[in-house]
Amino acid sequence: TTAVGHCSLKQIMVTECIATYSPVSVKSGDRFIPTRAGSNWSINFHYANENCRSPSQNHKAKDTTSDSSKDAVTYAALLRNELLGSGIETVQDPHTDERRHSPHTPSLHLVTKGTILSDSGLTKQSVVSVCVFLYSPLLHSHKLLRSPRKPARKISKIPFKVLDAPELQDDFYLNLVDWSAGNLLSVGLGACVYLWSACTSQVTRLCDLSVDGDSVTSVCWNERGSLVAVGTHKGYVQIWDASGGRKLTSLEGHSARVGALAWNGEQLSSGSRDRVILQRDVRTPPSAERRLQGHRQEVCGLKWSPDHQHLASGGNDNKLLVWNSSSLLPMQQYSDHLAAVKAIAWSPHQHGLLVSGGGTADRCLRFWNTLTGQALQSTDTGSQVCNLAWSKHANELVSTHGYSQNQILVWKYPSLTQVAKLTGHSYRVLYLAVSPDGEAIVTGAGDETLRFWNVFSKTRCTKESKSVLNLFTRIR
Repeated sequence: TTAVGHCSLKQIMVTECIATYSPVSVKSGDRFIPTRAGSNWSINFHYANENCRSPSQNHKAKDTTSDSSKDAVTYAALLRNELLGSGIETVQDPHTDERRHSPHTPSLHLVTKGTILSDSGLTKQSVVSVCVFLYSPLLHSHKLLRSPRKPARKISKIPFKVLDAPELQDDFYLNLVDWSAGNLLSVGLGACVYLWSACTSQVTRLCDLSVDGDSVTSVCWNERGSLVAVGTHKGYVQIWDASGGRKLTSLEGHSARVGALAWNGEQLSSGSRDRVILQRDVRTPPSAERRLQGHRQEVCGLKWSPDHQHLASGGNDNKLLVWNSSSLLPMQQYSDHLAAVKAIAWSPHQHGLLVSGGGTADRCLRFWNTLTGQALQSTDTGSQVCNLAWSKHANELVSTHGYSQNQILVWKYPSLTQVAKLTGHSYRVLYLAVSPDGEAIVTGAGDETLRFWNVFSKTRCTKESKSVLNLFTRIR
């Protein structure tokens, strides 16, 4: 009957569990094994765990993420269970002071010798639990391994601030928003550049180019946040002192609009529709310049690497070029994109890692190892990639998109899983800047709004591997 068959299934499972974990007599051999019966393993284990690190190592350990810290604590609890029989079933967040240990109730021992489960005691969940850990070598940590993990970080899908930005142009090739180290946001609106203070919400007008019949096509702060470079439609690059509100110099050299700017210390790189990249030191006469010619169409993206050694440039010719600071020819050229390459970002966490995004006909994020010149991986985002930026603290990046979804995506690297999808702009999200603390971003679009989002956490990233096989840390 069905009842008899059900009872037989339970008896078979009970028999297997007992047979699998019953002690087996083993004949002794001639190998010498020292006795450790007098050792206090609990105290020794505690001292080894607490005192093995130097003060400098303990200080460095604070920089790891909460996820990796919890993994380490979970592993330590697992060792305590298996070696000392501590019976730890849950693990608290390592950043809290609470340490709760439940009584020793190993979850595997659902059946002991001489005990028979009742019909109501064997549920589907317990059967699954027994089957999952039936052949596991871990005898005392099954509840610990089944304890819930830390919930995924939640990102608000609503901007915490929205500002009106009249005359913010809907032009893919321009870069009109940047956020300084001094917490000032510069925005190019028509012929004017405005500064908005994130601390006081005060708005000031820095310059007005309408008197010269010109308009703003790009803005970029230097690293200290004291100077802002302004590219114009007529091909000029103006350097402004933000605190004093005065123009320091105006650089010539381009014959068409300047849509991309990038600082490297006191050097400023500018990319133009005339297909030329100019590198100039703002402290020297304008005649001392380097002309980089490699693109066949407009230069629309420029980014210097974190070590200040390499410049990445993207163009409307679908090319991504990498230049060093000494040569006039590109050291690397990537041609995998099928549309204009405006979105470029260097990883602050892995040396030589570069990501780029293609336009409407491409829609892909592509990752490159510039140390070896190899393509790493790519993913189709489903829409035009307008901007890219890495988190300063975690191995995550944000991308903004245009046709046809106008969304903002947050990605984990290297898994390329989407952490969040943010919507709200009704036009292409053409502009992106990251706050100086690395926690918030601001996005701008042709709908003439600036939206502020909290997307990144301040938790420090995991330390890079020190293995000699890790190219990103060993090759310089």
